[in-house]
Amino acid sequence: MADRVPELDRPLGDVLLAPTRIYAKQILSLIQDFPVKGIAHITGGGITENLPRVFPKGVRARITRTAWSVPPIFDVMSRLGQIEREEMYRVFNMGIGLILVVPPEAVSGVLARAAVLGDQGWQIGEILSSAEEEAEVEYVE
Repeated sequence: MADRVPELDRPLGDVLLAPTRIYAKQILSLIQDFPVKGIAHITGGGITENLPRVFPKGVRARITRTAWSVPPIFDVMSRLGQIEREEMYRVFNMGIGLILVVPPEAVSGVLARAAVLGDQGWQIGEILSSAEEEAEVEYVE
């Protein structure tokens, strides 16, 4: 597909058909030196449905949407498909392909190692204790 959308730096077809990232090299390096408590591959089901799969009972995540820049393709999809914001986060990864759950004291080391491995990482949220009636994933600005 050679169709162009102004927000994208490549043809729409190239963006939509980009291959899935494989994170094996990065994960093997990180788990050797850091206390990784959970790994969530953010695929269909987005952050909202995939991240809770690694939680033990009694915890939830608070995700800060402004912690990373959402790739432009998601704005295009939302606009053209008339998809509301919450649905976008429930269905798509919004640019976050993998989430590692690590203790707060390990975050800076994990981010530094990710950079050495050639990847950009972000601290996108925190894990909190949870009561049963609370959402497993809460989004804040």
